[in-house]
Amino acid sequence: MSRRTALAAIGVVILGCYGVPYLLIGQIAAWYGSFLFWSLAGVAVIVLNVAATRGWEDEE
Repeated sequence: MSRRTALAAIGVVILGCYGVPYLLIGQIAAWYGSFLFWSLAGVAVIVLNVAATRGWEDEE
């Protein structure tokens, strides 16, 4: 995955973090739907950050 694609995917996940709680799961009273969403969003951002920074190296 290229750096540009990974950063664009992170942007999509962040926009989803604003939209999904209010639009899709805002009417659900159970806590586990929200917990599952935030857990998966967190893991997705971590994986995408690793993909975006994979090629970075120290230059001396």
